[in-house]
Amino acid sequence: MNNKSELLQQLKIDRSETEKPSGIRFFHLLLIVLVSVVLTALLTLKYQGSVKVPISDLPTAQSSPIKPVENLPEKENSHTGISDFSNEKDQAILNSSGYITARRMATVSSEVMGLIKEVNVEEGMSVIKDQVLARLDDVLATANLDYANAQIDVLISRKNAIMANVDEAKRNYQRLMQNSFSSVASRTNALAQLQSLTANYKSADAEIVLAKIDIRRQKERLADHIIRAPFSGIVTVKNAQPGEIVSPVSAGGSFTRTGICTIVDMSSLEIEVDVNESFIGRVFPGQTVQATLDAYPDWTIPASVIAIIPTADRAKATVQVRIKLKLIDPRILPDMGVKVAFLKE
Repeated sequence: MNNKSELLQQLKIDRSETEKPSGIRFFHLLLIVLVSVVLTALLTLKYQGSVKVPISDLPTAQSSPIKPVENLPEKENSHTGISDFSNEKDQAILNSSGYITARRMATVSSEVMGLIKEVNVEEGMSVIKDQVLARLDDVLATANLDYANAQIDVLISRKNAIMANVDEAKRNYQRLMQNSFSSVASRTNALAQLQSLTANYKSADAEIVLAKIDIRRQKERLADHIIRAPFSGIVTVKNAQPGEIVSPVSAGGSFTRTGICTIVDMSSLEIEVDVNESFIGRVFPGQTVQATLDAYPDWTIPASVIAIIPTADRAKATVQVRIKLKLIDPRILPDMGVKVAFLKE
């Protein structure tokens, strides 16, 4: 029996030894996974740190464009949008924007209605004061002037005829007054005739004066058919062509022109800006201003405040300010956008 029990014990499987190695392998696998995760995290952090270090040591990161920016006084006014002002830039106390305007700008028209015969200007042309810009058909005006000249000749002839009758009436009246046999009725009749002719003479003289005035009026009317430049400047717009009709007043719904051309005096250009009424106290006449055109952002134009318009815009809560340009340049054109910086006193 003992031998049988021993044999049975030998045939029995020892499960403790088979399960122990499997448990050890699972633990090893878990340990390997944890170590891999830790190593991956360490390598990632090390890689990121290794990337930052070379960049900080690069010469471009410490080049001149970075260090001066930190010490520039202009950085305080970087919000102005004006990048090329001089050393006075740090004195800017207010920034605004506006447009170039012309104080002397006119759309030249005619004082009379007429057919355009010729137009002597084009856009961009320079003109001087009293230069002929256009001509209208003046046939009727010339005929009216000729009629007035002929009318005055008729009146002068009538005046001479009346003068002759006045002289005869004077002689007749003197004869009647010298004759003792002349009746009172004849003397009275002669005196009345003399006075009537004298009155006619004065009337003829007045009519001649009126005829001379009419001649001057017809000459002026004829001169109105020649359109001249009111001042020197540049033609910016050509509104009419030969063959069209021009009128000093608008004829609604028709093809009548109301102007020949538009002339701008470039020497009268200035800046108009709208300043918020909350900051208008920082602006005063004569204040120095730096202007920069939107078309030429690298060009600084010196200017100064001309006047503050003494009224406010209720809708926009702004006050208009006129600024004088201290130079004349062909690059400065009307209606250009401009940014301005008002400097300290």
